[in-house]
Amino acid sequence: MPFLLILLGAYFAGSLPFGLIVARLAKGIDIREHGSKNIGATNVTRVLGAKWGALCFVLDVLKGALPVLLPNVMLATSDPNRIHWQVAAGLLTILGHMFPVWLGFHGGKGVATALGVVVMLANPISTAITFGAFVVCFAASRIVSISSITAAATFAAAQIALLWPQPFAAANWSIASFSIAVPTLIIVKHRSNISRLLRGEEHRFGSKPPQS
Repeated sequence: MPFLLILLGAYFAGSLPFGLIVARLAKGIDIREHGSKNIGATNVTRVLGAKWGALCFVLDVLKGALPVLLPNVMLATSDPNRIHWQVAAGLLTILGHMFPVWLGFHGGKGVATALGVVVMLANPISTAITFGAFVVCFAASRIVSISSITAAATFAAAQIALLWPQPFAAANWSIASFSIAVPTLIIVKHRSNISRLLRGEEHRFGSKPPQS
């Protein structure tokens, strides 16, 4: 029962659509009908402004970070599998954001929520490297999507490198699997952005919001 509660609690926490909630409360609009029609912080920023986008970003990061603490509360400190349940909680939180039951399983792309999980679980060095990759790419391109994709790929490479030579040893297998699966999911969720990037149609941050 504790394990089921951990997984369900993490999924439902992750599925809270803060972008939709913030847009409703702030301006009375459905964010899915504006801009890129995504519920994430980037679209909220484009449509409502930096203040509301920052609020959405912080809420999405927090909803990624807090569920990772559930195993600490519900499982014994001596439980050798507690770290694996923390990773599972983090994964379910991200899946909740990407595929929320409340929105017909059509959610956001998971970057901010994944950041919250990563801060709690991942090696601080790989987290710093990933953040640096995002900042450098964004400074050069002003395109959030390519910066997020670059950061996701960088995180996977950095984590596996830091876990080498035994990334899938008994103590590491869950975080190693997470470090491959989550970046892959994030990149797949950006497939429409990748198509626009290839066509040279992806919007730069600060440009007029896309209408379709």
